[in-house]
Amino acid sequence: MILGCIADDFTGATDLANTLTRRGMHTVQTIGIPKAAAPEADAIVVALKSRTIPAAEAVQQSLDACRWLKANGAKQIFFKYCSTFDSTDQGNIGPVADALLDELQSPFTIACPAFPENGRTIYLGHLFVGNELLSDSSMRNHPLTPMKDSNLVRVLGKQTPHKVGLVPWKIVKQGAPAIAEAFAALEAEGIRHAIVDAVEDKDLENIGAASSALALITGGSGMAIGLPANFRVARLIPKREGASAVPKIGGPGIVLSGSCSAATLGQVAAFAAKHPAHAIDPVALAAAPEKAVAELLGWAREKLKKGPALIYASAPPERVAAIQAQLGREQAGTMIEHALGAIASGLADQGVRRFVVAGGETSGAVVSALKVEALEIGPQIAPGVPACLSYGSPRYALALKSGNFGGPQFFTEALKALA
Repeated sequence: MILGCIADDFTGATDLANTLTRRGMHTVQTIGIPKAAAPEADAIVVALKSRTIPAAEAVQQSLDACRWLKANGAKQIFFKYCSTFDSTDQGNIGPVADALLDELQSPFTIACPAFPENGRTIYLGHLFVGNELLSDSSMRNHPLTPMKDSNLVRVLGKQTPHKVGLVPWKIVKQGAPAIAEAFAALEAEGIRHAIVDAVEDKDLENIGAASSALALITGGSGMAIGLPANFRVARLIPKREGASAVPKIGGPGIVLSGSCSAATLGQVAAFAAKHPAHAIDPVALAAAPEKAVAELLGWAREKLKKGPALIYASAPPERVAAIQAQLGREQAGTMIEHALGAIASGLADQGVRRFVVAGGETSGAVVSALKVEALEIGPQIAPGVPACLSYGSPRYALALKSGNFGGPQFFTEALKALA
């Protein structure tokens, strides 16, 4: 292993593994810290479920992952979070990044969640989603991490006691040497974290080249675009093409959706217009969890005899707010995750081997319920979402989708890719 990666959710881990694989690094995604020996790979992405847990717990999990990666040979650590910088004033991006810097005895790192291919760009420290500022996008209504400020210098500054600086695009566009000089100047000023502008992939390639000497890099999956080239230049990896096709898995396919993002809501509507779909009733689930899950499994068993089906908890912001007010914010989310995990496990017992999952928290619940320990990364289905195949037995074909990723027909496209 050369590059050790820590991702704060499961779909984010898959997104990062997809980027590295497409750029020629043999990458394996593990579900949590492996209990056995490290898999053979150039890069290992440890998928945690730490984005929205208490900051102290996120720090400890991330440190444990970092120590395991370093013990198994990682020469550089990458802390991956969402391209929309999902966090609150309490964390978890700042506290985790500070803890990792302390662990690695490093004085400086960067923060760059840009992912131009999916419309995430940074200019003058402000994060854009498509043509909108982050604070004007649907992320302002996120049920767990509402992003109401687009200024990442300010956002990160509230999460760390250390200085946060900026490398503006006028420097980034000059190339890697100018970016590296800016890093050195900021570090000399006592700045520990630098937000780095990026508006196109070329910017990310140059930022990656300028970051070759950093012990820790933080960012979205796009930030990893430029890293494999550093390892090729250092002759640590050979030149490779992208991902190889993974073996096909037959049988019925199910879509499980817990994300409430605008993109996922559109995907749910598009799929439900042509295929059987069943919404989870949170109130009924809270009243009788086992009964509700059993009824959903019975419904799915019959529908899957004829083709793919969808079970979803996705709902518009006003519906989510009402449920949270009635059941409690954390309790509602945890209840839905447990239910979708139980449904996945029950479907697996019925022989289902193809799962398309929408939402980071949902993906975590599903892969945990399926007892998946590691994933082989296959070809990309949509930007940020590859086809995956679990190690072990039985093998599951999986597409783990971050809420905002994919086009309107993503669910149908993913099931076809996994067939």
